[in-house]
Amino acid sequence: MPEKIMENNKVTVIGEIISGFTFSHEVFGEGFYLTEISINRLSDQTDVIPLLISERLIDITGDYAGMLVEATGQFRSYNRHEGTKNRLVLSVFVREIAFLEEFNDYTKTNQIFLDGYICKAPIYRKTPLGREIADLLVAVNRPYGKSDYIPCIAWGRNARYASGFEVGSRICVWGRVQSREYVKRINETESEKRVAYEVSVSKLEWVE
Repeated sequence: MPEKIMENNKVTVIGEIISGFTFSHEVFGEGFYLTEISINRLSDQTDVIPLLISERLIDITGDYAGMLVEATGQFRSYNRHEGTKNRLVLSVFVREIAFLEEFNDYTKTNQIFLDGYICKAPIYRKTPLGREIADLLVAVNRPYGKSDYIPCIAWGRNARYASGFEVGSRICVWGRVQSREYVKRINETESEKRVAYEVSVSKLEWVE
């Protein structure tokens, strides 16, 4: 795999495993499974992040609930067909995983770097309290002509800066992967709780 491609999407997360493994898919006889880890924020909130991991990296029949792990890899997306619509599904594709005895530096539990392209016009808005927010969708290239589409959210000065990006602009993003609950309206009488995953931006740069 080209080194340059690997370098444009890098994630490190450290957290506690809180679920078992469920089968996702198989590629050339290699099975991939999903599990979830809980990551503490400095604000005392937690993010629950899905990991997509090969059966060749870990014994997926084991019980690891409550164990602390460090996983490195890439933040990836794919479109899942639901009826007549597509739903963007995101997870951390794990390349390396290690079990930890303990970890005290919570400033380094959740880090991501992306180098990609704006693929939809940024949506800039202000909250009722005046906080500036910008929603971005960043396409990050992968080998063999594939791309991952990563939702990002910027705040304050970064949001104002990002609001001027044009579709096709190349940007670099630093931040963390976060989970966020929201209510999806199904029809006039039904709605359901869902979880969205996105990158909370701490720094971003436009690349000429």
